[in-house]
Amino acid sequence: MAQPTTDDQQHKALKPALDSMTLLVAAVIVHDKATNRVVLLQRSQNAKFAQGMWDLPVGKSERGEPITETAVRELYEETGLTVKPEALKVAHIIHGAWGVEAPNGFLTVVFAAHEWSGEPENREPHKHARVCWVDAGAIPEEFVDTTASALHRYLDGGSEVSLDGWGQ
Repeated sequence: MAQPTTDDQQHKALKPALDSMTLLVAAVIVHDKATNRVVLLQRSQNAKFAQGMWDLPVGKSERGEPITETAVRELYEETGLTVKPEALKVAHIIHGAWGVEAPNGFLTVVFAAHEWSGEPENREPHKHARVCWVDAGAIPEEFVDTTASALHRYLDGGSEVSLDGWGQ
Protein backbone atom coordinates (compact mmCIF):
# COMPACT_ATOMS: atom_id res chain seq x y z
CA MET A 1 0.00 0.00 0.00
CA ALA A 2 1.35 3.44 -0.98
CA GLN A 3 2.19 5.89 1.74
CA PRO A 4 0.23 9.16 1.61
CA THR A 5 2.45 12.10 0.72
CA THR A 6 2.68 15.09 2.95
CA ASP A 7 2.57 18.64 1.65
CA ASP A 8 6.33 18.95 2.29
CA GLN A 9 7.05 15.89 0.19
CA GLN A 10 4.81 17.12 -2.58
CA HIS A 11 6.43 20.58 -2.65
CA LYS A 12 9.91 19.00 -2.84
CA ALA A 13 8.81 16.81 -5.74
CA LEU A 14 7.54 19.71 -7.83
CA LYS A 15 10.00 22.11 -9.42
CA PRO A 16 8.82 25.72 -9.63
CA ALA A 17 7.60 26.61 -13.12
CA LEU A 18 9.37 29.97 -13.04
CA ASP A 19 10.16 29.95 -16.76
CA SER A 20 6.47 29.86 -17.57
CA MET A 21 5.22 32.25 -14.90
CA THR A 22 2.95 35.00 -16.13
CA LEU A 23 2.24 38.25 -14.36
CA LEU A 24 -1.20 38.29 -12.74
CA VAL A 25 -3.03 41.60 -13.04
CA ALA A 26 -6.46 42.90 -12.02
CA ALA A 27 -8.45 45.70 -13.64
CA VAL A 28 -11.81 47.14 -12.62
CA ILE A 29 -14.57 48.65 -14.73
CA VAL A 30 -16.60 50.79 -12.33
CA HIS A 31 -19.83 51.16 -14.31
CA ASP A 32 -22.62 53.48 -13.21
CA LYS A 33 -25.44 51.89 -15.18
CA ALA A 34 -27.91 54.67 -14.26
CA THR A 35 -25.82 57.30 -16.06
CA ASN A 36 -23.87 54.88 -18.32
CA ARG A 37 -20.51 56.23 -17.16
CA VAL A 38 -17.26 54.44 -16.29
CA VAL A 39 -14.30 55.51 -14.17
CA LEU A 40 -11.12 55.93 -16.21
CA LEU A 41 -7.68 57.26 -15.50
CA GLN A 42 -5.24 59.02 -17.77
CA ARG A 43 -1.64 57.97 -17.33
CA SER A 44 0.79 60.81 -16.64
CA GLN A 45 3.96 61.60 -18.57
CA ASN A 46 5.83 59.93 -15.65
CA ALA A 47 4.03 56.57 -16.03
CA LYS A 48 6.16 53.44 -16.66
CA PHE A 49 4.38 52.87 -19.96
CA ALA A 50 1.58 54.28 -22.12
CA GLN A 51 2.33 57.86 -21.06
CA GLY A 52 -0.68 60.11 -21.64
CA MET A 53 -2.93 57.18 -22.54
CA TRP A 54 -6.27 56.40 -20.88
CA ASP A 55 -6.74 53.17 -18.95
CA LEU A 56 -8.85 51.33 -16.44
CA PRO A 57 -7.76 51.22 -12.80
CA VAL A 58 -5.34 48.29 -13.02
CA GLY A 59 -2.43 46.78 -11.14
CA LYS A 60 -0.26 43.79 -10.39
CA SER A 61 -1.15 41.10 -7.90
CA GLU A 62 1.15 40.77 -4.91
CA ARG A 63 2.54 37.40 -3.84
CA GLY A 64 -0.13 35.39 -2.02
CA GLU A 65 -2.90 37.90 -2.79
CA PRO A 66 -6.21 36.67 -4.23
CA ILE A 67 -7.06 38.41 -7.50
CA THR A 68 -10.24 39.93 -6.06
CA GLU A 69 -8.18 41.55 -3.30
CA THR A 70 -5.78 42.89 -5.94
CA ALA A 71 -8.72 44.49 -7.73
CA VAL A 72 -10.10 46.05 -4.55
CA ARG A 73 -6.66 47.30 -3.42
CA GLU A 74 -5.61 48.74 -6.78
CA LEU A 75 -8.97 50.45 -7.33
CA TYR A 76 -8.75 52.12 -3.92
CA GLU A 77 -5.06 53.04 -4.28
CA GLU A 78 -5.63 54.68 -7.67
CA THR A 79 -9.12 56.18 -7.40
CA GLY A 80 -10.20 56.22 -3.74
CA LEU A 81 -13.26 54.11 -4.64
CA THR A 82 -14.12 51.18 -2.39
CA VAL A 83 -15.74 47.98 -3.60
CA LYS A 84 -16.37 44.75 -1.77
CA PRO A 85 -14.66 41.69 -3.28
CA GLU A 86 -17.99 39.84 -3.43
CA ALA A 87 -19.48 42.69 -5.53
CA LEU A 88 -16.95 42.14 -8.33
CA LYS A 89 -18.11 40.25 -11.42
CA VAL A 90 -15.67 38.87 -13.97
CA ALA A 91 -16.16 40.93 -17.13
CA HIS A 92 -13.21 39.89 -19.29
CA ILE A 93 -9.91 37.99 -19.34
CA ILE A 94 -6.88 39.25 -21.26
CA HIS A 95 -3.98 36.87 -21.94
CA GLY A 96 -0.97 38.73 -23.25
CA ALA A 97 2.08 36.97 -24.66
CA TRP A 98 4.38 39.76 -23.44
CA GLY A 99 4.19 42.92 -21.36
CA VAL A 100 6.42 45.79 -20.22
CA GLU A 101 7.01 44.11 -16.85
CA ALA A 102 6.06 40.62 -18.01
CA PRO A 103 8.52 39.00 -20.44
CA ASN A 104 6.72 35.68 -19.90
CA GLY A 105 3.29 37.18 -20.50
CA PHE A 106 0.47 38.44 -18.36
CA LEU A 107 -3.06 37.47 -17.44
CA THR A 108 -5.42 40.33 -16.61
CA VAL A 109 -8.72 39.57 -14.93
CA VAL A 110 -11.04 42.50 -15.68
CA PHE A 111 -13.84 42.87 -13.16
CA ALA A 112 -16.99 44.97 -13.36
CA ALA A 113 -18.30 46.73 -10.28
CA HIS A 114 -21.78 48.24 -10.16
CA GLU A 115 -21.68 49.03 -6.43
CA TRP A 116 -19.01 51.19 -4.81
CA SER A 117 -18.55 53.91 -2.26
CA GLY A 118 -16.69 57.19 -2.62
CA GLU A 119 -16.06 59.60 -5.46
CA PRO A 120 -13.22 59.15 -7.94
CA GLU A 121 -10.08 61.08 -7.13
CA ASN A 122 -6.51 60.93 -8.38
CA ARG A 123 -4.72 59.29 -5.46
CA GLU A 124 -1.51 58.66 -7.43
CA PRO A 125 -0.74 61.97 -9.19
CA HIS A 126 2.84 60.82 -9.81
CA LYS A 127 1.40 58.04 -12.04
CA HIS A 128 -1.84 59.55 -13.37
CA ALA A 129 -2.76 62.89 -14.86
CA ARG A 130 -6.41 62.46 -13.89
CA VAL A 131 -9.13 60.10 -12.73
CA CYS A 132 -12.71 60.81 -13.77
CA TRP A 133 -16.11 59.60 -14.91
CA VAL A 134 -16.38 59.21 -18.69
CA ASP A 135 -19.55 58.63 -20.68
CA ALA A 136 -19.53 55.04 -21.97
CA GLY A 137 -20.39 56.33 -25.44
CA ALA A 138 -17.38 58.67 -25.49
CA ILE A 139 -14.42 56.47 -24.51
CA PRO A 140 -11.19 58.24 -25.57
CA GLU A 141 -9.34 56.70 -28.52
CA GLU A 142 -5.92 57.24 -26.88
CA PHE A 143 -6.43 54.15 -24.69
CA VAL A 144 -4.16 51.24 -23.74
CA ASP A 145 -5.02 48.61 -26.39
CA THR A 146 -5.64 45.59 -24.19
CA THR A 147 -7.85 47.28 -21.60
CA ALA A 148 -9.64 49.30 -24.30
CA SER A 149 -10.57 46.06 -26.03
CA ALA A 150 -11.78 44.55 -22.74
CA LEU A 151 -13.83 47.67 -21.91
CA HIS A 152 -15.47 47.83 -25.35
CA ARG A 153 -16.24 44.11 -25.33
CA TYR A 154 -17.79 44.45 -21.86
CA LEU A 155 -19.91 47.43 -22.90
CA ASP A 156 -20.99 45.72 -26.15
CA GLY A 157 -21.67 42.35 -24.47
CA GLY A 158 -19.02 40.72 -26.67
CA SER A 159 -16.40 38.03 -26.20
CA GLU A 160 -15.16 37.57 -22.66
CA VAL A 161 -11.60 36.54 -23.56
CA SER A 162 -9.01 38.35 -25.67
CA LEU A 163 -5.52 37.29 -26.67
CA ASP A 164 -2.76 39.81 -27.26
CA GLY A 165 0.52 39.16 -29.04
CA TRP A 166 0.02 35.47 -29.75
CA GLY A 167 0.12 35.85 -33.56
CA GLN A 168 -3.43 34.62 -34.06
